[in-house]
Amino acid sequence: MSRGLKEHKVIKQNKELRCGFTTGSCAAAAAKGAAAALLLGTQESNVSLLTPAGIRLFLPLEDFRVSDNSVSCCVTKDAGDDPDVTDGIHIYAEVKKIPSPGIFIEGGEGIGRITRKGLFLPVGEAAINPVPREMITDAVREVLDRSDYEGGLSVTVRTPEGGETAKKTFNPRLGIEGGISILGTTGIVEPMSEAAMVKSIEAEMRILLAEGNGYLLVTPGNYGADYVKTHCGISGDNILKCSNFVGDTIDMAVNLKARGILFVSHIGKFIKLAGGIMNTHSREADCRAELMAAAAVRNGAGLKTVKKILQIKTTEEGISFLESEGILERTMEDVLERIGENLSRRAYDRLLTGAVVFSGGHGFLGQTKHTDLLWQKLKETE
Repeated sequence: MSRGLKEHKVIKQNKELRCGFTTGSCAAAAAKGAAAALLLGTQESNVSLLTPAGIRLFLPLEDFRVSDNSVSCCVTKDAGDDPDVTDGIHIYAEVKKIPSPGIFIEGGEGIGRITRKGLFLPVGEAAINPVPREMITDAVREVLDRSDYEGGLSVTVRTPEGGETAKKTFNPRLGIEGGISILGTTGIVEPMSEAAMVKSIEAEMRILLAEGNGYLLVTPGNYGADYVKTHCGISGDNILKCSNFVGDTIDMAVNLKARGILFVSHIGKFIKLAGGIMNTHSREADCRAELMAAAAVRNGAGLKTVKKILQIKTTEEGISFLESEGILERTMEDVLERIGENLSRRAYDRLLTGAVVFSGGHGFLGQTKHTDLLWQKLKETE
């Protein structure tokens, strides 16, 4: 069954991938089906749901449970071809009549609770994000408007698999405890979506800024995080991992009014920034050898060394060639100066930016200006 998504596919890495639907769509569809059974007496096998993306879904309803005052049913999450850990879980919605007018949404079994400031919801609230809340409300109101019922309704969203599934998500890092989040801004899951990854980075950034002093410590991944913990005199408990999304991370920091951001990265990632490349994934650009060779030429490398650098497989090899020529230090100063300029340019000078670059074999290679001040500010929150 296409569920309304037959024509909606994406191409990623030369493969055609099937789209899916979010937990928010599941919850809204289940709520609509339960409301229809409660108020109209109809137990449909599937329900029509218009998503914020403008795509109309037709989602199967399962496991109706009916009492005098309430009805619940569920929708099984289908993430399409996305490697989503919530794929296949069951999202239930129970709709219950209450005396107070209005539609009230709550989280039940398997839905996480907010425990840290900085997210889109207050501490203590169920982790049902704003757009899914709107989707649920709209879906239930559509049924309510077709009925003669004049009271209020409560909608409780739950998922039996939520507690275990949440352990495989970002929720523990975000301070969302006890279950999964009900998510989705479009209602549709796009496989291998970079936008979804960036949203996860933004969510963690919001928390760190809410709990800190406005300064962020960022690394692309585990190499940088391990280097910070081992060499930088800071615990690293509040490190934000940005993956390849350096430019997007700076943009979000500016938008959230951060005061400063310090990156710590292996040279293999960050030498690309010397050329103004702000997405460091190899499929976006892989000019590490060319940028290192150009910096080496500017600092006195001979033709033989430059040719060797242009043939390297790893930046570690290039570092060794620079060291053998006696120009490693000044070449890295050149590279770091350009990295610093490009970071500042991306931030439009609206926040303080800095970078520390290291290699596995040679350790610390250099840093941009402002780095000492940024370290000082970051250590104030330790």
